[in-house]
Amino acid sequence: MKRTLPLLFSLLWLGSTAAWAQAPGVDEIVNRANLMAYYQGKDGRAKVHMTITDSQGRKREREMTILRRDTPDSDDLAGGAYRGEQKFYVYFHRPADVNKMVFMVWKHLDRDDDRWLYLPALDLVKRIAATDKRTSFVGSDFYYEDVSGRDIDEDDHELVKTTNNYYVLKNTPKDPASVEFSYYLAYIHKQSFIPVQVEYYDKNGEKYRVAKALEVKTIQGYPTVVRAQMESLKAGSRTVMEYTDVRYDIGLPEEIFTERYLRRAPRKYLR
Repeated sequence: MKRTLPLLFSLLWLGSTAAWAQAPGVDEIVNRANLMAYYQGKDGRAKVHMTITDSQGRKREREMTILRRDTPDSDDLAGGAYRGEQKFYVYFHRPADVNKMVFMVWKHLDRDDDRWLYLPALDLVKRIAATDKRTSFVGSDFYYEDVSGRDIDEDDHELVKTTNNYYVLKNTPKDPASVEFSYYLAYIHKQSFIPVQVEYYDKNGEKYRVAKALEVKTIQGYPTVVRAQMESLKAGSRTVMEYTDVRYDIGLPEEIFTERYLRRAPRKYLR
């Protein structure tokens, strides 16, 4: 690993960081990391402050609320994976030009995800094509796919390195033509299974995007990333997302995650 992870990581993790005598299997590492990143609790809500900084140091900010609901068996180990269909609802509060805009995802296991974007200025509901999932999310360095997650079956996974603190996985797309990267390396923390750094490499083998977990807190018993960064090395830009008022298992009704609520925001759950 060329870059040293911030000292913050060493202060965040509880328990011993000694290497395990024997690493778990690759499938178990991948599944547990997937759980920690996207499936903790049956549902959840968080307020998010996004700061986008370009190569000249100019900043743009956005504020949003993210709602997430899993199917009943999402956290089940059936089939050896923490998986299940999910629905995401992202409501934008600020700035004024994105106020009331909504991004919604239905995450599937057997087909491409369904994605919608509601543009209030035009009163238009726009479907986001599967081919657009790896494009910029509202002008940030995050992609649409980063918000809801990439299905673990889309890649081949290989454990390429084990350190005292991390499992390092190389993930290679099964369909190279569908993505812009050739592979990505994920650094999975051994004790928590949180992916603390993900590095994307292009077709020439050059690293061009880096995602980092900058801060982790335990909320309702769930280790939770509350500050994350995506950096675009070629563009020289970066985006930081800070999560506050995080809540799990709040009983979000399924009806919220429908086209009807793109135009009619569920205010009760967005406060």
